[in-house]
Amino acid sequence: MRDPRYDVLFEPMKIGPVTAKNRFYQVPHCNGGGYRDPSAAAEMRRMKSEGGWGVIFTEQTEMHHTSEITPFIELRLWEDADIPALAKMADAMRSHGALAGIQLAYSGINGPNLYTREVPRGPTALPIRTFTNDPVQARAMDKQDIRDLRRWHRNAFKRAKQAGFDLVCLYGAHGFGIIQHFLSTATNQRTDEYGGSLENRSRLMRELIEEGRDAIGDTCGLTLRISLDEMIGALGFANSEVRDMIEMHADLPDLWDLAHGAWEDCSGPSRFKEEAAQESLVAGIRKLTSKPVVGVGRFTSPDVMVRMIKSGTLDFIGCARPSIADPFLPKKVEEGRIEDIRECIGCNICITGDMTMSISRCTQNPTFMEEWRKGWHPERMQAKGASESVLVVGAGPAGLEAARALGLRGYQVALAEAGTELGGRVARECRLPGLYAWGRVRDYRQYQLGQMQNVEIYFDSRLSADDILAFGFQNVAIATGSTWRRDGVARAHVVPMPMDAAMPVYTPDDLMDGTVPGGNVVLFDDDHYYMGGVLAELMARQGAKVTLVTPSAYVSDWTRNTLEQGAIHRRLAELGVEIVLNRAVTRIAAGGVATACVYTGAEHDIAADAVVLAASRQQNDGIWQDLKARSDEWADNGIRSIKVIGDAEAPGPIAWATYAGHRFARELDEPDIGDALPFRREVTALAAE
Repeated sequence: MRDPRYDVLFEPMKIGPVTAKNRFYQVPHCNGGGYRDPSAAAEMRRMKSEGGWGVIFTEQTEMHHTSEITPFIELRLWEDADIPALAKMADAMRSHGALAGIQLAYSGINGPNLYTREVPRGPTALPIRTFTNDPVQARAMDKQDIRDLRRWHRNAFKRAKQAGFDLVCLYGAHGFGIIQHFLSTATNQRTDEYGGSLENRSRLMRELIEEGRDAIGDTCGLTLRISLDEMIGALGFANSEVRDMIEMHADLPDLWDLAHGAWEDCSGPSRFKEEAAQESLVAGIRKLTSKPVVGVGRFTSPDVMVRMIKSGTLDFIGCARPSIADPFLPKKVEEGRIEDIRECIGCNICITGDMTMSISRCTQNPTFMEEWRKGWHPERMQAKGASESVLVVGAGPAGLEAARALGLRGYQVALAEAGTELGGRVARECRLPGLYAWGRVRDYRQYQLGQMQNVEIYFDSRLSADDILAFGFQNVAIATGSTWRRDGVARAHVVPMPMDAAMPVYTPDDLMDGTVPGGNVVLFDDDHYYMGGVLAELMARQGAKVTLVTPSAYVSDWTRNTLEQGAIHRRLAELGVEIVLNRAVTRIAAGGVATACVYTGAEHDIAADAVVLAASRQQNDGIWQDLKARSDEWADNGIRSIKVIGDAEAPGPIAWATYAGHRFARELDEPDIGDALPFRREVTALAAE
C-alpha cells in the first residue's frame, strides 16, 4: 500500500498533447548498446515500463549522417531503414503504459564524423570538441546549411512519429547538441541573424521547434533538453542567460528538460555530487514558464522527490542512473516497498559502457543490459534446480549477491563470513573519503537476506577445505575476495619491485585497516582506478605530505570513463598533493624511491618516510585451490559442484563481483550449454549485392 505522502508522485501530468501516468521520468541515457544491440536496448527499456516509469526515453539518437560520434555507440535515425529497430524500442517502452520518447541529436562541433567522413558543421569554424580531442575541425554553417539542417530535422521528426514515439526531445545539453552550440557565445561567434544577441542565438532553436511541431502534428509532444550552465566562463551559456532564454520562450516546447553543464557536471559520481545537487540551478525556473519542467540529480529518495515537486522546483523527477540501478523504483514506491529499492550508489560504472563502447553494467543491478541477452529479470529468478543446498563462503559483494539470488530461487543457503560484518571490500571502501554511498551495495543485500527464512548467516566462520567437505552442502561458492599486493606487481612491474626492508611499505588494505602513514609519503598508483586518488586524499586530509606518482598521463586514469578524473585531479591539487605523471617507481630504497620517465627512462629520486603501493590485487583463492586438489572427494561428501567467483577468481571492480555472484545463482543446476554462447547477440545482416 502506497504511503499517502508519495501520492503527488503518481499524479498524471500532461506534456503537450499526451499525458504521462505519473511524474517518474526516465531521462535519456546511454547503455553501450545503441545501433549495435537494438534488441538488448529495447528490452532494457521495456523493463522500465514494467517497473512503472511514466516517461521513458531512448539515448542520444543521431538524426542525420552528417553528424555522428563514432566510436561511441548510440542510436541512429539516418534513414527509413532505421525505423524498425526504433519502432521495436517504442513498442517496448509503451508496453506497460509509459510514454515513449526519443532524443534527437545533431552533434555539430561534437561530432567528428569518423565513420561517415562528412565534414562536420557548426555555428562557427572551430575544432571538434570531443573527449578524445580528435584532430578534426568543423566548418561554419552558411544559410543553405541551416536550411538543410531544418529539413533534416523535419524528416527525423516524421520518422520518429512513424516509429511510434509519443515524445520527441531536441538535445541541446552537455555540449553535445547543435542547439546549445548556437546558444553559447563560446561556440557561436556569428554576426548574422543567428549570432550576437540572445534572441538571435535562439533563432535556430525556435525554428526547429516550430517546424518540428508542424511535422509531428498534434499527437506527439515536443521537449527541449538544455544545459543549466555551461560552467566554462564568461563566454559560456551561463545560468542567468539560460533563465533569460526560458523566460523569452516560456511556452515554446511542451516541456523544459534541464541538465547541468557538461556531462561530468550533470552526472558526477556520488564522491563529488550529492543527491539533488542541481537544485540551486533549477530553483525558480518553474515560475518562468507555464510548461512542465523536469530536472535530474541522482534522485534515490522518494522524500527528496516529493520535496522537489511540492516546493515548485520540478514537475517531473528525472532519473537516469537511479532507473538503471532499480528499473522498478516507481512500482516499489507505489506498493509501499521503499526498503526494497536498489539505490544507485553513484559509482558511474554504467557510464563506462558508453565510454568504452561496450555493453553497460551496473554495480547494484547485475541484470542491466542482460534482460534480452540472457533473459534476466531484475526482480524475478527462476525456481531452484535439482539440488537443495548451497554454501556461500565469503560475504563480500559477490557472496552477498549470490546468497540473495539463490535465496530467491528457493535454495537453502548458508552464508559463512570469516569476519564480524557483511560487505567485504564494500564495508571497508565505503569508509574512505566520498565513498559512503557505496555501502548501499551491502545495505540492500543485507536487508533482503534478513527477510529470507531459507538463508542463514554465520559470522566468525573462517572455513578450511576440511570444514567444507564435512558440512555436506550440495553446492559451494567460494567468494573469499582478494588482497592488495605488497610487492608492487601490476602493470609497470610484472615481477616484484626491488625494495629495501628499511622503508615502511603500505597497501590500501593497511590504510583501510586504520594504519595511515604520515610525514612525506610517496603513493605509487599503478592501479589507475579510484583507489590511488582516494588514498592520497585520505592521507593529505590527515596531514601527510603526499606525492602521487603514476606511469599514466592522468591521475586515476580509468576514471575518465566515470566522468570524475578532472574532479579527482582538482581535489588532490587543492589538498596540496604533488602529482607526478608519466613516471614509474622503479625501486624502493631506505630513504625514498627511485623513479623513471616512462618514455625516456630518465631517473629521478624522491625522498620519502613511507611508501603506499596501489598496485594490483591477489585473489584469496587458497580454499578453492585446496578443494580443487581434492576434487575426487567431492562426490563422496555429497558435493555436486564447487565454484570460485568474484574477486577470489579474478579481482575487478565491484560491479564485476555482483555480476559474478548473480550469474552463479542463475546458472546453478541449469543444463550445461557446452560451447554455445552464454548470451544472445545480433549479427549484422549482409546487404544484397
